[in-house]
Amino acid sequence: MNTQTAGAFVHPALFYRDDAEYLAGLLPFVIGGLDGGHPVAVAVPPSRHAVLHAALGAAAERVHWVDMSVAGRNPGRIIPTVLRQFADTHADRHPHIIGEPIWPGRTATEYPACVQHEALINHAFAGREVTIVCPYDTARLDPAVVADAHATHPEIWDGDRRAHSDRYDPDEVVARYNQPLPADTAAAEIAVSSPAELRPVRRWTAAQALEFGLDGERVPQLELIVTELVTNSLRHAATDCLVRLWRAEGHLHCEVRDGGQLSDPLAGRRPRPPGQRGGRGLLLVHQLADLVRTHTTPEGTSQYALLRLA
Repeated sequence: MNTQTAGAFVHPALFYRDDAEYLAGLLPFVIGGLDGGHPVAVAVPPSRHAVLHAALGAAAERVHWVDMSVAGRNPGRIIPTVLRQFADTHADRHPHIIGEPIWPGRTATEYPACVQHEALINHAFAGREVTIVCPYDTARLDPAVVADAHATHPEIWDGDRRAHSDRYDPDEVVARYNQPLPADTAAAEIAVSSPAELRPVRRWTAAQALEFGLDGERVPQLELIVTELVTNSLRHAATDCLVRLWRAEGHLHCEVRDGGQLSDPLAGRRPRPPGQRGGRGLLLVHQLADLVRTHTTPEGTSQYALLRLA
């Protein structure tokens, strides 16, 4: 299986229906990468890890393993802390990566962030010598998810077939899933118009979070999330912003809304270059939250950060 093109970024979706097809598609990719001197990383959920690890035998010790159910619970942190971290460390040897961010059990609230992540990989790695294979369990995933994979991946691997996707259109996917979360009329909210108000806003956030049942150990994380989102809004949108908190689907939802439009869909998804001052606010939000969603239009932007409740 030839998976490397000099000077090119390779990003196929691998369709599989059972463990046998999973291994038939991925074992040659992993073994071929290792035998060719390429660094190999596998970022998959635990059930897939068990299957692939056992089949690799002793070769598994030469692979960098990542639990995607933890590292990729928020899809917005996968590019900087899983994919880019590994690819940048081994940039001279065409890294081979398996990344499975969409698995059966992902919720309807998570899915828009997952599919936008898959689309944005193409921009994040354009021109890089990296191969990232993304497996899709077509037997258990919704057909709409499989259809989206054709749009987010320029190449499809299905059994012995290797073909370019004639439905590849990642920007359309990013735009189509640019969706707001359902509004909650019972949400607690506070308006912010100046950085001088950040301290009382943090106190308000902490008090409301405890009322909504957030674990006390995570309250400082939420305070930091709100601080970064509000600071970002006041600096870049040049408008007042509104902070809203509510409880839904086992999570505390935090929304920061302003009157600006976010023009860079990769904001918060790039590692901060060494020595750069600032520019880490949205990156930090993605690291702290269990899920981040963004809805942006010419009329305004809402950044949503979700934290699991005990």
